[in-house]
Amino acid sequence: MKNKDEFISKCNQLLEGYRQGKLGYMKMPEDANPGFNDDEQELRLVYFTLPMSLNYQRDSYKLWESVLKTYQDSEIKNIFDIKHSAEIEESKLREILLKYKIALQPNKHIAIWQKISKTIYKNWGSINKLLEYADYDFLKLKEIIQGKFKKGFPYLSGPKIFNYWSSIIQEYGGVKLKNSEFIEIAPDTHITKCSVILGVVNKEEIEFLSKEKISEKWRELLKDTEINPIDMNSPLWFWSRNNFQFKLN
Repeated sequence: MKNKDEFISKCNQLLEGYRQGKLGYMKMPEDANPGFNDDEQELRLVYFTLPMSLNYQRDSYKLWESVLKTYQDSEIKNIFDIKHSAEIEESKLREILLKYKIALQPNKHIAIWQKISKTIYKNWGSINKLLEYADYDFLKLKEIIQGKFKKGFPYLSGPKIFNYWSSIIQEYGGVKLKNSEFIEIAPDTHITKCSVILGVVNKEEIEFLSKEKISEKWRELLKDTEINPIDMNSPLWFWSRNNFQFKLN
C-alpha cells in the first residue's frame, strides 16, 4: 500500500456512498425475511443461522428467496425450530429443504442443516442459550464455533461464513455482540475484486493468499482508524455487484 491516507479516503467515500444509497442496487439478500416480533427472537435467530450454513458458492438472493418461501409455508415452517430440525427424520428434512430449493445438494446440505441443529440443541437447547453461554461476546463465540465445537458447525465455522453470520445476527437478528470490532471482513468474489482495485492485495497475491490472509491485510490497513473491517463488507459488496459504477475521487 503506497498511500494509506488515500486508501482510507476511498474507504470513507464508499461508506458514505453506502449510507446515502448511491452504490446502485442495494437490497441485501437477507432482506428477504418476514419481519419478526420481539417475542420471536429465537425464531429469528434460527432463520438467519441455518440457511447461512448453506450459503456457499451459490446465488445469495435465490437462497434467501427460497428461505422466505419455506417460512411462509405453514406446513413446513417448523424446520426453523432447532429441536424439530434436530429430531426430524432425514428423509423428511430432505423433502422440505428441497421443496423451495433451500438445499441444492440432496445429501450434503441436509446433513449440514441437521448437524448444526443437533449440535445446538444437544449442547444449549437454543441459539439464544448458545449466545448466553458465549456471554454475547464475539471472541468467545468464535472460540466455541471455530474451536471446541467446530465439527458440529460445518460451513458455519468457516472464517468467511462465520464472520459474515456474526454481522448478520447483529444487523438482522437483534443481537448486540461484545468485541464486534473484531469481526473480520468476509472476502468473497466481490470483496476480493475490490481488494485488488483498492490495493489491499495485487492480482498475483489473490492466486495464493487465503481468505484469512486477505482479511488480515484489511485489518492491518484499517488499524488506528475509526473503520472496523466488517463495516466495509456491504459497501464493497454492492460496489462490485453494481460494476463499480460509483466513482471514487
